[in-house]
Amino acid sequence: MTEMLSAHFSRAEFEHSATAIAHGVPNVMGPVECASARALCFNVLEPIRAHFNRPITLNSGFRCRAVNALVGSKPGSQHERGEAADHEIEGIANAELALWILKSNVDFDQLILEAYRPGVPNSGWVHVSRSNRGPQRGIAMTMTMGSHGPVYTQGIRP
Repeated sequence: MTEMLSAHFSRAEFEHSATAIAHGVPNVMGPVECASARALCFNVLEPIRAHFNRPITLNSGFRCRAVNALVGSKPGSQHERGEAADHEIEGIANAELALWILKSNVDFDQLILEAYRPGVPNSGWVHVSRSNRGPQRGIAMTMTMGSHGPVYTQGIRP
């Protein structure tokens, strides 16, 4: 039987990683990371799904330290703690999704419209996190790709 983190999100989909599979790296949450992922699902992802009334595709949830390094993310990323998810909703522009999260009552720690290209609705993805180490910071940013790598600007800029 599939272990569920919440009504619509399974542990297996939160741990799934094509990078982990390709490199033969086990990507398995421990109890602390699993509790963080549950809190993220209940408090952030489920309200998003309820509002849009559509399934959410998780591109990246939990990433063990090795997988996190393989994808080029910073050590200590909230993904390593089960506190973050990169996601999309089919048929909803990623900028629209990010703006709804920003303006809703969803209590998030960090929201990033990542790899977004203005004028290309399905470009990039939405990163959202919920910290289990204190109050949520409510940080919102847009990340675009510049000539020398990622460029972060404050706020959601569609």
